[in-house]
Amino acid sequence: MKLFIDTANLKEIKEAQALGVLDGVTTNPSLMAKEGINGKDNILKHYVDICDMVDGDVSAEVISTSFDEMIKEGEELAALHPQIVVKLPMIGDGIKACKYFSDNGIKTNVTLVFSAGQALLAAKAGATYVSPFLGRLDDIATDGLHLISEMRLIYDNYGFKTQILSASVRHTMHVVNCAKLGSDVMTGPLSSIVGLLKHPLTDSGLAKFLEDAKSFNL
Repeated sequence: MKLFIDTANLKEIKEAQALGVLDGVTTNPSLMAKEGINGKDNILKHYVDICDMVDGDVSAEVISTSFDEMIKEGEELAALHPQIVVKLPMIGDGIKACKYFSDNGIKTNVTLVFSAGQALLAAKAGATYVSPFLGRLDDIATDGLHLISEMRLIYDNYGFKTQILSASVRHTMHVVNCAKLGSDVMTGPLSSIVGLLKHPLTDSGLAKFLEDAKSFNL
């Protein structure tokens, strides 16, 4: 399973990249605003800065909701860097735009997916990635992981090449469960990635090894 980080914070991206396990980055307008990045030119430059830091795909989200505007905006984003993936909303015009971009060799990520039916339409339109939002489903007492299992079954049934990009991941068990269910990618905060390192028995075992090693007089 690929590990993406969901952020616009360059320091966090650098830290995840330093682990040697980072496969890509996802962003959205809310994450950009959180970092105080405003204005079209600054946002576009920030996307390029992110691409220059990582080797994998970087999802850059359109903010338009009409087909023509999404095409215009998406083509501009895709032209920034070969690693850019155009992130589109799961609406009618978003699916139309997904089909257009797929037919023209531009990678896409259909986002804000909350049902298997939506995921099926996005795959039919040729999406490179589809982003089901686990955490937001959990927030309304719905099993977000069940959606991942439904998508995996449907995509495998028909040989869709679209990758399941599990999004709105909140914690390490989300990450592990996504891997168990066959999600192709997960994207979450830095804490969900570095949290995989942690176990109390690792900490206590290492402390014991280090204590015992003092007798070696190295």
